[in-house]
Amino acid sequence: MKNFDLIQANQPADAVKLVSATPATRFIAGGTNLVDLMKYGVESPDILVDISRLPLDNIEKTATGLRIGALARNSDVAANKLVIDRFPLLSQALLAGASPQLRNMATMGGNLMQRTRCYYFYDTSTPCNKRNPNTNPGPNGCGALGGFNRLHAILGASDSCIATNPSDMNVALSALDAVVQIQGVNGNRSVPLIDFHRLPGNTPQRDNVLEPNELIVAIDLPTSRLVGKSHYQKVRDRASYAFSLVSVAARMTVENGTIQHVRIALGGVAHKPWRMPDVENQLVGKPAIESTFREAARQLLAGAEPHQYNSFKIKLAENTIVRTLQTVV
Repeated sequence: MKNFDLIQANQPADAVKLVSATPATRFIAGGTNLVDLMKYGVESPDILVDISRLPLDNIEKTATGLRIGALARNSDVAANKLVIDRFPLLSQALLAGASPQLRNMATMGGNLMQRTRCYYFYDTSTPCNKRNPNTNPGPNGCGALGGFNRLHAILGASDSCIATNPSDMNVALSALDAVVQIQGVNGNRSVPLIDFHRLPGNTPQRDNVLEPNELIVAIDLPTSRLVGKSHYQKVRDRASYAFSLVSVAARMTVENGTIQHVRIALGGVAHKPWRMPDVENQLVGKPAIESTFREAARQLLAGAEPHQYNSFKIKLAENTIVRTLQTVV
């Protein structure tokens, strides 16, 4: 790890100014992902702006739902009564991720920014278009394409990158129609979480739409007008501290056996939480039975392009979608 300077920020506006002053500058709060990346030589900032003392850790009711500060710790959010009572899906997903020690340090904003756990991204001796986008772009620049790609994407990938988003929280937030609140040198903006993360295309180094001089300040969760059930299902190689092979976050309202409202987000299968609103809309008015759920699963996975070691994910994802939807009837 190379030497770096550490600067303390006391207000969000100050933090944004500090990170805008020098290109090789990063924000740090819990550091549960960034510090690892620095140790492996994947990230090598000259300056770290410590934002851990900014007043951005509140969890509070709003007129439309709930606002969670970007610096709220994952463990605090998972245990918060407002979250458990009104958005239990988020609590479930947070508790499915990492370990208690990491959840005690990790922040909500940092979790949104969490980078892929692709082996080739972390190994600086291998080609990776996400880590070194200008070195050898295209298929030859992605070690995973011809390597061991069991954990990699089957949806939305490109010839440049088949990495997946590793976050459990992001999958739940997508199904909850969350909105990311951002502050930058050019003002504030709101980005629906479904649009926050990006597919790789030809620029896999960009995980999301956040600009270098912008700071996540909060996450808004809108209260649905229809009360229903929700569930987070994570399939992984071991019971704890493992990233998902496939995960599903679902919430659904059913009346008299008929679907009134539904959201389905998939994890472990794409560069971002995978949602298809058209498929969700088609489910409204249909019977809440296995055949309906299985057809929806097939539509969600219709564009899947597996690789040598991860073709099993298609059937696994289909069955996990069906099981999760059956849980929330």
